[in-house]
Amino acid sequence: MNTEKEIFQRAELLLGTETVEAMAEKKVILFGVGGVGSWCAEGLVRSGIHRLTIVDFDRVCTSNINRQLMATSATVGQNKVDALKERLLSINPSAEITALAETYCEETASSFHLEEYDFVIDAIDSLDNKALLIRHACNSGATLFSSMGAALKLNPLKIDVAEFWKVRGCPLAAALRRRFKKSGLFPSKKFKCVYSEELLENKGQTKEDGKRANGSLAHITAIFGFTLTYLVISAILEGKDS
Repeated sequence: MNTEKEIFQRAELLLGTETVEAMAEKKVILFGVGGVGSWCAEGLVRSGIHRLTIVDFDRVCTSNINRQLMATSATVGQNKVDALKERLLSINPSAEITALAETYCEETASSFHLEEYDFVIDAIDSLDNKALLIRHACNSGATLFSSMGAALKLNPLKIDVAEFWKVRGCPLAAALRRRFKKSGLFPSKKFKCVYSEELLENKGQTKEDGKRANGSLAHITAIFGFTLTYLVISAILEGKDS
């Protein structure tokens, strides 16, 4: 038995050989590898996704360590995608991991060729870029899954999945809906989101490097990320990605 076969033998027991083989063939692109996206990437690669592109312009900083998978004292200062790629290849050296230290925005959007992917996963924080990615992904033919806001939450039992227009209690989702309505540019199809209605208040200092920041914890961001992983697996298992 080869090493890769051994890695995924438990996944194959649960999902079946056909599904595991299908997962190895799917192309996934993940935008944003912070608190949510980094754990999603880990879940995807550990579950058998072989062809993964990760996109994030940022570098690891000390304040990332409490919630981002690849953020450690040893990786501070590294490009997030490079640190995460090293981690993912340590799990499955045969995986095809493409790391792009870039931003998805108006100027760069056409370079990503979303139509070449089976799945687009949105874990972007920036409202403008998130709205842009959602609209473009919905037009691409790929299946889109999106993370809403994971900050200011403590109770993992309140994390849920809903179609975007049915998400309630999430300020980020509400802001996106206002943005779409104001611009008159809407997503062309429905898509599922991971979200939580829980909304707590910061109890500590809300400034980080002069910018406003909200508190967040690893057990919440990780469950958001792993739930995105589940959505991809479920879609492949049910054949809904085609």
